[in-house]
Amino acid sequence: SPSHSTHLPYRFLPSDLHNGDSKVIYMARNPKDLVVSYYQFHRSLRTMSYRGTFQEFCRRFMNDKLGYGSWFEHVQEFWEHRMDSNVLFLKYEDMHRDLVTMVEQLARFLGVSCDKTQLEALTEHCHQLVDQCCNAEALPVGRGRVGLWKDIFTVSMNEKFDLVYKQKMGKCDLTFDFYL
Repeated sequence: SPSHSTHLPYRFLPSDLHNGDSKVIYMARNPKDLVVSYYQFHRSLRTMSYRGTFQEFCRRFMNDKLGYGSWFEHVQEFWEHRMDSNVLFLKYEDMHRDLVTMVEQLARFLGVSCDKTQLEALTEHCHQLVDQCCNAEALPVGRGRVGLWKDIFTVSMNEKFDLVYKQKMGKCDLTFDFYL
């Protein structure tokens, strides 16, 4: 069956995804690195390039005023479905910490059986892809690394962000690594 990529919230996914006929792989990223990467992406667009400051962009992110709606609602919606047999919930930071385990999880989830040699080859290929993505010349330096936010957040921005994060994620047991 074909694979598709989307940024849609869970509630807007096609019904075959809700009733388990298709599989969903969801990759979440810690919101501090995500907002920095999202800002850099918006600044790089040739059309509709974002011209405001990072502080303003971050404020809009915290207030759910960016293009794809609320990150907080989005990630919590998928987190609520993480135990569904057709949903695999992954974290970007885990990919950087332990790619082997993530590749094993993906293979198992997709019903792909592979021996140790195949798994090692697949993991090595994934390592190369991750390195290419994180170091591509078209991307701002370090865009794919974990802890990127520390280079751009001020102390007061970080305090404000932590407060908003606690308010919006308070009832959710999902945790993120902000450093590796």
